[in-house]
Amino acid sequence: MEMKDAKRVEIIIEAPMENRLTDVLDEAGVTGYTILPVMGGSGRSGRWSREGQVSIAGGMVAIICIIRPDRLEGLLEAAFSVVERHIGVVTVTDCSVLRAERF
Repeated sequence: MEMKDAKRVEIIIEAPMENRLTDVLDEAGVTGYTILPVMGGSGRSGRWSREGQVSIAGGMVAIICIIRPDRLEGLLEAAFSVVERHIGVVTVTDCSVLRAERF
């Protein structure tokens, strides 16, 4: 099977910003992503957890996109327009995909 190079972008951001981030990704032409709840973690402010929270407002989500390398810059510009003013992190890793026409 032939594999094609792609980029995996993971954006972890405050849950209340999820819709704003996915809106800018949609506007940038990002056609697919997966959203996962983040159950807890540790960062500059110390450890945190969703345990005991009444709503997701204090939580985080991870938005994962797999895209062609030539589309990376547009995705990062869109994501940064939201992430720069909020708690969050953006990572980019190389990956390989089957059925590259879907990305």
